[in-house]
Amino acid sequence: MSVLEDLGHALALDVIAVGEEIGDDKFFDKVAKVVGDASPTLLEAFTTAYRVRMADARARRFLEATLNAKRSGTAAPAAPRG
Repeated sequence: MSVLEDLGHALALDVIAVGEEIGDDKFFDKVAKVVGDASPTLLEAFTTAYRVRMADARARRFLEATLNAKRSGTAAPAAPRG
C-alpha cells in the first residue's frame, strides 16, 4: 500500500470505531468534510476505504442472517433492491 492508502485505511477504521462508540451514523460525513477541506486526495482514499469496509460489513450481516434463517427454518432476509 502507498502512504496515501495506508492513511485512508487507518482513518476509515478509526472513523468506523468512533462512529459506533458515539452512536453517530453521520460521523463519517463530518470527518469527510474536515479531510476534504485539507486534502481532496486523502479524501478519495479515505472515502473508498470507508465505503468498502461498510459494504463488506453489510454483506457479512446479510450472509449471517441468511445462514441463521436457513438453520432455524425461517424465511431468509430479502436482498436489497436496486
